[in-house]
Amino acid sequence: MERIDVAVVGGGPAGTAAAWTAARQGADAVVFEKGVPRADREGPGPDSTDAAGMLDYWVDLMDLPEAIPDEVILRDLDGATFAGPNERMTIRDTGVDASYPEFGFTFHRARFDDWLRGRAESAGAGYRVGTAIKDVAIDPRDGHTLTLRDGHEIEAEYLILADGPQRTITRGVLSEFVAEQRLEDLASNRANHIAYQEYREFPSELFDDNHIKFWWGAMPGHTAYPWVFPNDGTVARVGLTMPIGLDLDDVKNREAYRLLRPDDTTVPSGKEYVQRLLETEYPDYDLEDFPLVEDRGKRGGVESYPISSTRPIDSPVGANVAIVGGAMGATSAFHEGGDHVAVRTGKIAGALAGAGALGAYNREWKRAIGEEVRRNVAMADVVRGFEPDDWDRTFRSIGRMLKDGRYSTYRTPLLGSGGFSVFTRYQRAKLGYRNGGYVQLTESEYAI
Repeated sequence: MERIDVAVVGGGPAGTAAAWTAARQGADAVVFEKGVPRADREGPGPDSTDAAGMLDYWVDLMDLPEAIPDEVILRDLDGATFAGPNERMTIRDTGVDASYPEFGFTFHRARFDDWLRGRAESAGAGYRVGTAIKDVAIDPRDGHTLTLRDGHEIEAEYLILADGPQRTITRGVLSEFVAEQRLEDLASNRANHIAYQEYREFPSELFDDNHIKFWWGAMPGHTAYPWVFPNDGTVARVGLTMPIGLDLDDVKNREAYRLLRPDDTTVPSGKEYVQRLLETEYPDYDLEDFPLVEDRGKRGGVESYPISSTRPIDSPVGANVAIVGGAMGATSAFHEGGDHVAVRTGKIAGALAGAGALGAYNREWKRAIGEEVRRNVAMADVVRGFEPDDWDRTFRSIGRMLKDGRYSTYRTPLLGSGGFSVFTRYQRAKLGYRNGGYVQLTESEYAI
């Protein structure tokens, strides 16, 4: 039987960051990635999907050992526009001190994955693509055994699970330590949103090359929104997130959502939503004016993927197992996948496993990204149940506090009663999640 120090299941940002830092500690670390094709990648790789982009302070939060190379970055950004049905606001400052000189940037996700893989391999880690995991036998004392689809077995002292929000392997491993009913909220149809996007060439006069745009209250569902993100040239990604299993019969004030139609009997498909967004936002243009760029994305300029929208979980570190990135729920619909928190959790887990100190992982990931997670979980609670008018009131209030797109404390009195109400609910929600209260499955619940 082949024996290694650290086995990493999943070759996305979290998994490769884990292997990179484990190898830098001198550990024999190997990534196992089943591999899927993409139109813009040579050969199979992780189930990558372009994220919204990277904000300035997220670069610091990743805490990578090396700077992201220029060929990964597609375009620097200087702001983000948030649109409600009738109100819009543009922010040009994240409000967090950061080393990156711009508001943020959009980037090529497949190149990012490939760069991380290259750095991990250069540090001495292995990366085996096309090797799906069939089974994992957990043994904290004598080493975990991974059985591949081809029957090959690998024994590893430490196991890092980075299999994304679908949690194909993670849920099975966790069932060794906790009752199945405690894992129901981690099922993909309950814990995740579905995201869909298309790569389209924009007319040059419509292409905004330095802003990302979001529309809130345009479609029903908790944290459901469409977007446009500029890439290179005049190519933009037009997409959306939406919850799984939403029933239109449960939606109040359906007529208030601009992307719904009176004759809709079910939630529109992602493709239909994108078409309606382009038609309503650019009424003087036809869909043919935004042609698909078919050599981008997973296939034919189109891709869909899950995004974790649940609260994060601790890992059963007493069994020498760590869960990172989307698999642990550190990412969120508000993050558009959250590559920055995926990288950071993987980096922490890999470094600790490489040093033989994985027991500190739950404490260390909270120290590194806890406040970021807490903000997102609290905000998700605040906007739960928001209808289109609520988004308009919120953007109107926040807009009063901005001067040239930047927050000004002197303008706080202009927030208004509605704005203060939202702000107060947010602060209360954050308070409720203090001391790691945002974790939905704690280390103490695992029977090891």
